[in-house]
Amino acid sequence: MAQPSMSAEHQVPFDDRGLAYGDGVFETVLLRAGAPVLWHYHAARLLLGCQRLGIPLPCQASLEATWQGKPTADLEVLKILLTRGSGGRGYAQPEVVNPRLLSQRTPFKPLIHRWQQGVTVRICNLRLGHQPRLAGIKHLNRLENVLARQEWSDASIAEGVLADSEGLVIEATSMNVFWQQAGEVFTPLLDQCGVAGTLRAALIDQGLVRQASLPVSQLASVAQCWVGNSVQGIWPVTTLLAADGSQLGRWPVSTTDPLQRVAHQLLGYEPPAC
Repeated sequence: MAQPSMSAEHQVPFDDRGLAYGDGVFETVLLRAGAPVLWHYHAARLLLGCQRLGIPLPCQASLEATWQGKPTADLEVLKILLTRGSGGRGYAQPEVVNPRLLSQRTPFKPLIHRWQQGVTVRICNLRLGHQPRLAGIKHLNRLENVLARQEWSDASIAEGVLADSEGLVIEATSMNVFWQQAGEVFTPLLDQCGVAGTLRAALIDQGLVRQASLPVSQLASVAQCWVGNSVQGIWPVTTLLAADGSQLGRWPVSTTDPLQRVAHQLLGYEPPAC
């Protein structure tokens, strides 16, 4: 069983395997009045990640303790980190695994202007490698995303789109990607790499989104494009740039966007803000 939750301010031991090897998983959860939003989906992904990595899942009481207590704001972001704990020789895990559970709550305000006005995104040079065993889960080793995010510093660019080694759209650096073609909304199939977001999962379960493959070279020709996650909600993409900054595509912002409307209802973001 995992150790009791500790705040992120506590010092992590030098031999913690999450620090040394990225040996663990994490979740970033929207809290509304102290209650987790889409918790069923976060818990399912956390369980899947633990199963894939062979880390014991904390008991429900330990997980619930991460968001209990008086809220610091109406909206907060809860970050939960679960590592394999300390010990082991080199990459070999310890004979007895004692996972370490850490958490931190931070007041949060959504970027409403990005909901309403849309965003500019760029195509990243970095290509994601394939590793089916890690595909979909939110493991702690996110170096590909870190390197991709280093590719730009222009504050007017909200996100970067990542393709895999075969040139297929996978995700944005911290969001999932959605697009519309022939009246249907799609999101990439994430069976080889990428993070399967919880809002993405909820939208698929709602029957609003289907999984498909899309070459990154064809992204500029879709009817509409969005990026989104379970904290920020859905941002319409208005401008798509190449890695060199040249413009590849432009889209208007819809005033009747069903994807954003349903997504924001799931997250509790009420009109007219969205």
